[in-house]
Amino acid sequence: MKWGVLVVPLALAVGGCASVSDINETLPTMSVISGKKPHEYAQCLVQKLADSRGALQVEPQKEGVRVIVPQKFSSGPAAVFDIEDRSGGSSIKLHERISNVPLRPWDVRNAATACISG
Repeated sequence: MKWGVLVVPLALAVGGCASVSDINETLPTMSVISGKKPHEYAQCLVQKLADSRGALQVEPQKEGVRVIVPQKFSSGPAAVFDIEDRSGGSSIKLHERISNVPLRPWDVRNAATACISG
């Protein structure tokens, strides 16, 4: 009985469908500054995640770009990068769909970190 109580909430948390606005309402899992301009950083993400995630959506925003990363095995967004222009580079905020699940895939976080200065 105890296992059933633990498995059901986890399944709902992992299997639920989230929109970009739902993901953006969560606290950022990463907030950093890069010396790259928003479009450079977004292009780096596209290249790093092409094999594991497929086509990312890059949308122009008022002060930069938004990059929407698709889920690996189902439809809908897995993560949202808000990349804003600032003098000398950009500020980056990463919001992830299942940010409170410790066993989530780390390819998005690894790409985000690799693109900061690389």
